[in-house]
Amino acid sequence: MARMTPSSSAPAAQPGAIPDAIPGGASVGDRATRGIAVFEALKGAVALAASFGLLGLLHHDLHRIALALIGHVGLDPDARYPALLLRDIDALRAANLRSLMQLVIGYVLLRWLEAWGLWTGQPWGEALGALSGALYLPFEISHLLHRPTAINVGVFALNLAVVVFLGARIVRRRRARSARVSR
Repeated sequence: MARMTPSSSAPAAQPGAIPDAIPGGASVGDRATRGIAVFEALKGAVALAASFGLLGLLHHDLHRIALALIGHVGLDPDARYPALLLRDIDALRAANLRSLMQLVIGYVLLRWLEAWGLWTGQPWGEALGALSGALYLPFEISHLLHRPTAINVGVFALNLAVVVFLGARIVRRRRARSARVSR
């Protein structure tokens, strides 16, 4: 996010700024970083909405609702995926909801903190984004090896691109800082 100096119309470099600014506006990298920030904030909002939806359903007989839905769409409840759904619903009833909600709240807060750090151009936001994205890569590779679909390839490629992009911004920021120090 470049600022203008009174004596010129070219953006002036901020301390720690990455020198890829477009004259008269934010850099391409800053725009991409803000796009990632919006995506991370949306992931947190979706997780929060899903958890509230789940909490709203907990006072109902979820097994019976799932059976009715499975029958309505013409599936066999003993088939593989409907049986997995029913098994997971039964396990959810036995789960410790307090712990589950604490995990969801932690996940949401982490996503929103990352989004805020990326949106405001904080170096720690880029590091948090790169780290949190990199943590998913081994699981995505494993999933991709077991189920190589176009969607899985796309998810892996997008996550890898985000990790590489944020990592490159961190490296460029450090190099710019060390170049200023050595002058």
